[in-house]
Amino acid sequence: MDSSTSAAVGADSEEVVNAFTKFFQAPNLWQRVLYVVLLLAVCLIVMKLLMSVLNRALDRLNIEKGLHTFIKSVVKILLWFLTITIILGYIGIEVTSLIALLSVIGLAVSLAIQGTLSNLAGGIQVLVSKPFKAGDYVETESISGTVSEIGLVYTKIKTYDNKIIMIPNGQVASAKITNYTAEERRRVDLKFNTSYDAPIELVKETLQSVIHSHPKALKEPAPFARVSAYQDSSIEYAVRVWCATDDYWDLYSDLLEQVKAAFDKNGIEMTYNHLNVHMKRE
Repeated sequence: MDSSTSAAVGADSEEVVNAFTKFFQAPNLWQRVLYVVLLLAVCLIVMKLLMSVLNRALDRLNIEKGLHTFIKSVVKILLWFLTITIILGYIGIEVTSLIALLSVIGLAVSLAIQGTLSNLAGGIQVLVSKPFKAGDYVETESISGTVSEIGLVYTKIKTYDNKIIMIPNGQVASAKITNYTAEERRRVDLKFNTSYDAPIELVKETLQSVIHSHPKALKEPAPFARVSAYQDSSIEYAVRVWCATDDYWDLYSDLLEQVKAAFDKNGIEMTYNHLNVHMKRE
């Protein structure tokens, strides 16, 4: 803070002190205090009515709870600032002097909590853009889990091993996020390798039979089961099946188990990388 700014702040502070001194030295002090109390009571009643209207309006909107809380907090702070400004104006303090003091204090506080303000801005961005909501399964660059809470400063993610990870919203807002539960349907992608001796049509029929017999596999879009590659020691088949998002892991695991059982039943060998050596006698 330079000398000119310090001088201006000192003058404003002195003006505020003089206004308070003049107010309390007035001959009709009790009457003026009563007016201040009545004025404060009226302002509080108006604040309560306005907050009640705001709560009803926010309840009708489909917004995250964290943003709901943030909007109410901001409005409440503004209403309190307006109330204090009205009361101080009655006492005799000029609004310009008060704003000058608050601006200096605000600058000092903002410099001290830059990281928190960055996370707060990130939280607002997340709540407004809605890349995910509470209950969604998401994956960031280093963490994956279910979103348990979206706060203004941190987002809580619960991992599969029941750990709660708090991620600063400043990082969340700038990270690449994959939301696995944003849509109602997901596609299960699997690959199976069989021997070259297994007839292709038999393998495809077996895969389709397993898929169509599963109650959680959707018929539309139609399931896909075709040859995807010819490997050194096997033929690779790609399977793509759609299901409801909540059924993804059940269908994924069931297909892995049931396809193996169906292959064994139909004499289809599931191979692995190996090397056949043929020795020739001369």
